[in-house]
Amino acid sequence: MDTPHVVARRSTVTPPGTAWPRLLLIAGALLGLATVAMGAVAAHLPDRLLAPGGRPMLASAVQMQGWHAMALIATGLLLDRPVRSAWVLRLAGIAFLLGIVCFCAGVYALAFAGGESWARTVGHAAPFGGSVLMLGWLLLAWGCLRR
Repeated sequence: MDTPHVVARRSTVTPPGTAWPRLLLIAGALLGLATVAMGAVAAHLPDRLLAPGGRPMLASAVQMQGWHAMALIATGLLLDRPVRSAWVLRLAGIAFLLGIVCFCAGVYALAFAGGESWARTVGHAAPFGGSVLMLGWLLLAWGCLRR
């Protein structure tokens, strides 16, 4: 009687306990903390310390930061379980981190310093950051579809 041959396949499942879930969860929690702090700044800082039109820009950046801090936490929780699409979810987490930094730093710089040359330079990162945030959501959806 012949025994069937078992072909070993390389596993694409990331076991729980790897560094990625923890990194994304910690980053999400710290960015959530920073969201609350920046929300307080946006609500209470005197207008004279902001660029013209800076308060609505601050509110927009705070809102985007808060939503994407939660997206990082969700991505970290998904990665903390065995999942086939771990590499896609890791890319989503990287996109969320990079997008938050670029978008929020750009908008915060413009809100505080407005027309200063350094603020305009940093502010140019905001559209790139927004595009990367959208890519993060697309990757998260793809990673969830592959589960």
